[in-house]
Amino acid sequence: MNLKQLEAFICVAELGGYSKAAKKMYLTQPTVSAHIFALEKELNVRLFIRNTKEVYLTDNGKRLYKYAKEMVDIEKAIYEEFLENEEEEKNELCIAASTIPAQYLLPQILRNYRVKYPDEHIRIQETDSSQVVSKIVNHEVDLGFTGTKLETKHCKYIPFYKDELVIVTPRNEKYLDIQQKEERLIDWIKKEPFILREEGSGTRKEANKQLKNIGIIMDELEVVAVIENQETIKKSVISGSGISILSKLAVREEEKRKELLVFPIPKAGSGRDINLVYNKNYPIVKNVQRLINIVEGMSWL
Repeated sequence: MNLKQLEAFICVAELGGYSKAAKKMYLTQPTVSAHIFALEKELNVRLFIRNTKEVYLTDNGKRLYKYAKEMVDIEKAIYEEFLENEEEEKNELCIAASTIPAQYLLPQILRNYRVKYPDEHIRIQETDSSQVVSKIVNHEVDLGFTGTKLETKHCKYIPFYKDELVIVTPRNEKYLDIQQKEERLIDWIKKEPFILREEGSGTRKEANKQLKNIGIIMDELEVVAVIENQETIKKSVISGSGISILSKLAVREEEKRKELLVFPIPKAGSGRDINLVYNKNYPIVKNVQRLINIVEGMSWL
């Protein structure tokens, strides 16, 4: 047996169900079931009585619960004992963030954090969403901010901001005419020179998904450039080099100055989530929890 199996057993026992335990532990229900089955097989006992709605501990399950709880509590105490010393030595918070949260959301988050914790040091790496998640999985940074979710068992995502993607075009007679027609369909973008964000970008991944929802495949677009730098994309669009899909956050100033035109994407719903992400396989130390609390307590929630 191992501690993961015991943790799953305790969670099922306390919550009274496999699906509830799976949700709390960020595991699939089959994984939780496999942990319980492995315990029952190894100990040669039945641990739960199951009915259609809940599960109950057997007498053997109650006996195991007592020991399992002690073992898991000891594990927690070991982490707290040794990480407490680590926290005293480390007051630098390492963050990886993709373009949109790094440029448009993190400044306010960090201002609030610094007001409350002026002695803390923060180091930020700006990269694309896939690299943010990779750094979290490899425990290279403490926290990440990303505009997309990549499926990995190591990551816990906390959505905290709704971001809208929009089609951006030059502000000229051609596109003003399209805007005045108030066309709901956007098939016209297939005929336009298109500038895309790079592979691995959360904006590109979400744009691909939203276009598919309205029957447009990205391969159908006339892609003239793939550009990593968002500012370069905006300047290219302003100059008439093509159109693009970007975060509304990223173009609000240019739209206000009447340098660009902005078109909504049909059926986009309430937008995409911007997420805070961390590695749930490691205990959350104090400065990480502090920043999570700051983000969750901000007014845009």
